Amino acid sequence: MPTITLPDGSQRNFDAAVTVGDVAADIGAGLAKAALAGKVDGRLVDTSYVIEDDARLAIVTAKDEDGLEVIRHSTAHLLAQAVKQLYPSAQITIGPVIEDGFYYDFAVEQAFTPDDLEKIEQRMADLAQQDMPVERSVLDRDAAIEYFKGEGEHYKAEIIESIPGDEEIGLYGQGDWKDLCRGPHVPSTGHLKAFKLMKVAGAYWRGDSNNEMLCRVYGTAWGDKKALKAYLHRLEEAEKRDHRRFGKLMDLFHFQEEAPGLVFWHDKGWSIYRTIRNYIRKRLRENGYQEVNTPQIVDRSLWERSGHWDKFRENMFTTGDEDHRVYAVKPMNCPCHIQIYNKNLHSYRDLPLRMAEFGSCHRNEPSGTLHGLMRVRGFVQDDAHIFCTEGQIQAEVAAFITLLFSVYEDFGFTDVFTKLSTRPEQRVGTDDQWDRAEAALQSALENGDLPWELQPGEGAFYGPKIEFNLRDSIGRVWQLGTIQLDFSMPERLGATYIAEDGSKQTPVMLHRAILGSFERFIGILIEHHAGSLPTWLAPMQAVVLNITDKHAEYGKTVVEALEKQGFRVESDLRNEKIGFKIREHTIQRVPYLLVVGDREAETNCVAVRTRTGEDLGSMSIEAFGELLHTDVASHGRSAMED
Repeated sequence: MPTITLPDGSQRNFDAAVTVGDVAADIGAGLAKAALAGKVDGRLVDTSYVIEDDARLAIVTAKDEDGLEVIRHSTAHLLAQAVKQLYPSAQITIGPVIEDGFYYDFAVEQAFTPDDLEKIEQRMADLAQQDMPVERSVLDRDAAIEYFKGEGEHYKAEIIESIPGDEEIGLYGQGDWKDLCRGPHVPSTGHLKAFKLMKVAGAYWRGDSNNEMLCRVYGTAWGDKKALKAYLHRLEEAEKRDHRRFGKLMDLFHFQEEAPGLVFWHDKGWSIYRTIRNYIRKRLRENGYQEVNTPQIVDRSLWERSGHWDKFRENMFTTGDEDHRVYAVKPMNCPCHIQIYNKNLHSYRDLPLRMAEFGSCHRNEPSGTLHGLMRVRGFVQDDAHIFCTEGQIQAEVAAFITLLFSVYEDFGFTDVFTKLSTRPEQRVGTDDQWDRAEAALQSALENGDLPWELQPGEGAFYGPKIEFNLRDSIGRVWQLGTIQLDFSMPERLGATYIAEDGSKQTPVMLHRAILGSFERFIGILIEHHAGSLPTWLAPMQAVVLNITDKHAEYGKTVVEALEKQGFRVESDLRNEKIGFKIREHTIQRVPYLLVVGDREAETNCVAVRTRTGEDLGSMSIEAFGELLHTDVASHGRSAMED
């Protein structure tokens, strides 16, 4: 007679074993209809799962993140069923859930076309409308292999052959079709109401280029059509805001084949970069950081001692060979910062010691993952490491969080949430060190009254971390800042300090970054603001436009006067119609357009327009300078170049 404890603490008693669906129905008909799955003692299961003993249960619906995952997993199966009905010779392979959707890989004679996707999607809709029950069955390993071979599904048989012999093989069926899967799945296909197939790509079987090329179909699925529509709208907005498009339109940067994943910054793009760097440098000075710079190339022995060589070698660029001295281009800055720390003797009175670097790093990212500024091989971090005692951890983490939120607000980000990532399977350090490190970061979050989400196993190999995520203007989430607590690396690299009792101790090392990397942060900024960067960040804050050639000299005078005040201003004195020039610089997102003609030249004024089309009228050069200064300063801090 199981007792079921619900998330609100209430309990329900039953005379016999019950399914998750039975419990949902006992609570209410509406919940029974909405139930997609259940969480029994933290484990996600089907609504048909039988509960025989006392358990804690949460009913999962489309409103839950777990519910969305079940919907997407089930929609991948719906896709495979539709493909098999339309293209019987196709073989199915794997179909996992990914961010915002799913994909399924198929072995087909000819890759699907956009017209094929429309046909497949329509068949999926027909199958969903049939509201077929989704039922789980179990086979032993050999029987499962024979079943799929009999169906002509040799890839599925190969997958099962790689599963340990004593492991249970689960199959899910809907109608006359079955697929290999651990589940869980929706109770019936009628729960799949909002999906769309997005695109086709190629993918090698098991990700190995020596294997066959498969046809990968990507799709998205949501709890209802309103959510699907909102997602598709976000995609449209994201395409309009693509930072690579603005990079070309605003003449900010470019990439080329001779340097894959490395940025060619143009003058205007580098202006944004410098402005951000100067801003961060100023904030670091205000918060007691010293700025350092360390070598780009370091002998492999240091990376071996730090642990990076074993854990990170495949992502490192190296020089030399095994018979000679081998160097690695640094993928991160932390071991080098410990070298600076170790060059002096330290006592407890020297701590905390905050060491910052705009560290240029390189990582050999796979070519297929490179994506504009968002994923590059060469990047600069706003990196810093804090050496402190264990008793100083709480204060240092709290001070960092305060600084981070302030910086994000200055850049226009106010929707920020946190996640705590704990020990991964592959790690260095003792369990005791990890216990203390995880407890310290959790305490810092709780003491700061910050809501947070746990990410088990997602920490760095040397320590747990707090991740800071931003939601941008169209609802996308970006993981940016981190603070990581490391007991291990200072010990491995011999960092010490003299404690108050005269003993030699190992400092705690906090790895921290706010922006993450300049490159990716600039890409996110461009897309968040759709190219219309705040005036303090804009590469060109104003442009002077002459109506005719006779106003060119006065235009130059205006530029000189504003440049002397430290503003970024240029002139467009081309022999073009004024309307054409206004449109061009509006497209380039210049905050202020200053038109000069006869009247302006005679009165020492400028006619001011904004990039949004607002006409601010005529004002003196001095008055416009005050307006521009107020606009720049309105973000709370002066970001003019040092």
